[in-house]
Amino acid sequence: QVQLVESGGGLVQPGGSLRLSCAASGRTRSSVAMGWFRQAPGKGREFVAAVTWSAGSTYYADSVKGRFIISANNAQNTVYLQMNSLTPEDTAVYYCASNPTYNLRSLYSSTYYNYWGQGTQVTVSS
Repeated sequence: QVQLVESGGGLVQPGGSLRLSCAASGRTRSSVAMGWFRQAPGKGREFVAAVTWSAGSTYYADSVKGRFIISANNAQNTVYLQMNSLTPEDTAVYYCASNPTYNLRSLYSSTYYNYWGQGTQVTVSS
């Protein structure tokens, strides 16, 4: 199994920035890619971004493209989500997750991720 621990959430003003971290441990070799998802109150879990461990290829939801940057540090088994130009619509609990597949289509769906972190709250408010 893979253990995932998120950190870095908090309260930020609109237009501000925040960086989330996700530390992976355990059977990390079974992880092909890592993704970030978010869930706002009363809504379903939404894809945010994903990155592959081997090549560092990145993928983003249209809603965050150009504002968020996902990256992976292989040596530290850690992925990051740099969030810039935040808006109130970005308010949600953010989860990191591990994906055991290399099919790029699977990166966009939460159903293909088999391990999840506990989530970290991000609140964007003035």
